[in-house]
Amino acid sequence: MSTKVAGVEGEVSKEKLMQDLRVVVADAEELLRATAGQAGDKVASARERIQESLATAKERLVAAEHAVVEKTKEAAKATDEYVHENPWKSVGIAAGVGLIVGMLISRNR
Repeated sequence: MSTKVAGVEGEVSKEKLMQDLRVVVADAEELLRATAGQAGDKVASARERIQESLATAKERLVAAEHAVVEKTKEAAKATDEYVHENPWKSVGIAAGVGLIVGMLISRNR
């Protein structure tokens, strides 16, 4: 999968999650309006929709969390493989980054 496609899928997932959260907020607002002056079937219906919306949002949050964990594991594995395949290059890069960071830190004092 290309980075561009993964980025687009990530944006779509974020948008869907935000849409679900907006529905939850809208349902919560409706529940507040409904309970302000009356009780009964309207309140029960609004509460049911809120519970359904919260359940859906929670499922999507869990799925998004799993996706992030998997992507992180994949990145860590790819980095580990690169370091094992190119140990001296990795040491050189790390030394160069360390040198630059050291120079920046000593400059700021």
